[in-house]
Amino acid sequence: MDAFYASVEIKDNPHLENLPVVVGGSPESRGVVCAASYTARRFGIRSAMACSRAVKLCPEAIFLRPRFDRYRETSKNIHQVFRKYTDIIEPLSLDEAWLDVTVNHIHSPSATWIAQMIKQDIKNELNLIGSAGVSYNKFLAKIASDEDKPDGLFVITPDQASEFLMELPVRKLPGVGKVTMKKLELFGIEKGKQLIAKEADFLIQHFGKFGRYLYKIIRGIDDRPVITHHESKSVGIETTFNSDLEYGEIMRQELNKLITGLDSRLKKKEKKGKTLTLKVKFADFKQITRSETNPFAYYNQTNIPDVVHKKLYEICHTQYPNQKIRLLGVSVSNFTENKKQDGKTVQLDMDYFLNKPHLLTEP
Repeated sequence: MDAFYASVEIKDNPHLENLPVVVGGSPESRGVVCAASYTARRFGIRSAMACSRAVKLCPEAIFLRPRFDRYRETSKNIHQVFRKYTDIIEPLSLDEAWLDVTVNHIHSPSATWIAQMIKQDIKNELNLIGSAGVSYNKFLAKIASDEDKPDGLFVITPDQASEFLMELPVRKLPGVGKVTMKKLELFGIEKGKQLIAKEADFLIQHFGKFGRYLYKIIRGIDDRPVITHHESKSVGIETTFNSDLEYGEIMRQELNKLITGLDSRLKKKEKKGKTLTLKVKFADFKQITRSETNPFAYYNQTNIPDVVHKKLYEICHTQYPNQKIRLLGVSVSNFTENKKQDGKTVQLDMDYFLNKPHLLTEP
């Protein structure tokens, strides 16, 4: 979908049409832009930009707080349109998904025609505009979807892929951020034709596992299937402070609020994990994480505080003294796999085996 959050706000409030709409924090806050209408983008406003920066670029911009419940509801309606054509849908986010239409509900041999119909249905039924990318694998379809925004439809056929990738700026490759891009530029790699000239050994030597990914992807190799369901790998919560905080009582109170919120999310999602991670972003935007895994107990409201408060103290007093903090986050991962036994769900972890010592004895 194009400028999804902003487009939903404009749909619900037609008087905002053709105005610079920014969804995110207030201009006075430490928040960032979640989405900007295309009118706002003409002023240089982009997602993830600080709202304080956005208001300087466009003082007339209209700032709206996000309404995620509304966006989730709209996303469900979009997926209902998708399901008229296929059930093989892999969500990337609320406003983006991969669809496998190799076999589809309307028995059409043309993915391009199906993409056109989906775009038209979304426009007619939901009054929203989306762009589509059509190709023979997930990577190329994703790249294609960004080539002709807004309200675009871009197709990369097998015959076109090689020539297209040769001229593709490597900064557009998924996973290539600012740090990787700077390193690629050191080797004179700015376009696909320069990347494809590098051998696999060279890329792996300088980029590790990501080098193997680059070697394959620039050749249009991506055999990942469209997966209809993903299990959450972590549950987390974070907050950006209105002003940078020093370590002290106020920060400890904020951390306790996060712990309470994390425990609530874990219970809601019915998740139990054994790895706890503390995320800290300093005033200079340097970001670190510290994790701890306990194989003998799940993390919850009872044992989370001791771990994260200890780690935060170490960070603020030993590792990075006198540095103010902009953001804190906590998350739990390393979920134990659920198994069915006698119709009931049990956790097959060390706790389970310690309660059944005969299972640890060799026959």
